[in-house]
Amino acid sequence: MRIRVIDALKLLTNRLSHTQVLEEQPDLEPEDTTTSLLVASRRLDHPILTTRSY
Repeated sequence: MRIRVIDALKLLTNRLSHTQVLEEQPDLEPEDTTTSLLVASRRLDHPILTTRSY
């Protein structure tokens, strides 16, 4: 079964520990919670482009 990244992140933001997330979602592997955080950080870490006003 596939778990969406957002679902794992929501559990973590609700103050569940990584262990509790794994108990809540038994199909997850331990590295899945860490990978979810990595995916989220990469999505948020993007260059901001601005235009010059002349």
